[in-house]
Amino acid sequence: MAEAPTLPTDERRAELAANLARVRERIEAASRAAGRDAAPQLIVVTKFHPASDVRALAGLGVTEVGENRDQEASAKAALLGDLHLSWHFIGQLQTNKAKSVVRYADTVHSVDRPALASALAKAAGSDRAREGRPPLACLIQVNLDQNAAPGRGGALPADVPSLADLIASSPALRLAGIMAVAPLGEEPARAFARLADCAAELRKSHPRATMVSAGMSQDLEQAIAAGATHVRIGTDVLGPRPRVL
Repeated sequence: MAEAPTLPTDERRAELAANLARVRERIEAASRAAGRDAAPQLIVVTKFHPASDVRALAGLGVTEVGENRDQEASAKAALLGDLHLSWHFIGQLQTNKAKSVVRYADTVHSVDRPALASALAKAAGSDRAREGRPPLACLIQVNLDQNAAPGRGGALPADVPSLADLIASSPALRLAGIMAVAPLGEEPARAFARLADCAAELRKSHPRATMVSAGMSQDLEQAIAAGATHVRIGTDVLGPRPRVL
């Protein structure tokens, strides 16, 4: 099966440029409203969208790209290696995918259990594809659902300290900070306030773990007000997901 073209059309490039400008203005406005000196970094989540869109975004100044699925992410990273993008893996990750993910990802946002941290450490420490590259940046995904049970995706806040220590103990990994998604049915500002508290506690033991990945298309303003350093935006930049990749 032939690979899809990786060059964007002029029409699609113009559409992405307009969407991107609106999102960047939202980020700047939210940062001003929060009294912040610097706006958070934009990560454009390109899942289900073609490599041609990523190439167009790179031409518009996007440097950080997020993906949720290993198979899709690894294929895009291979096609677009000439762009020198920073790849963020943000989806739920099985331990058997660790060896694949460390080959292209610069940051993994979804480390939520010791087994996954250990698998990433082993893969990053032994994979020749990472030779000459810095340690794999890891974020602890925190489950902000106050009624959450263990094993439902995301570490419980009480489990963050021990998981942070495990990640920080590996020379192949770098503890970068935390990530979360606002729970459905709750005001995002309240949830992100708890994330800010969790981030502050983490920095007491690991002062270099300053990254806070929070906020998507529907709640980026609340995340920025709570101190997010990185926002993950997909739909508002790329539009609805295509039916066929």
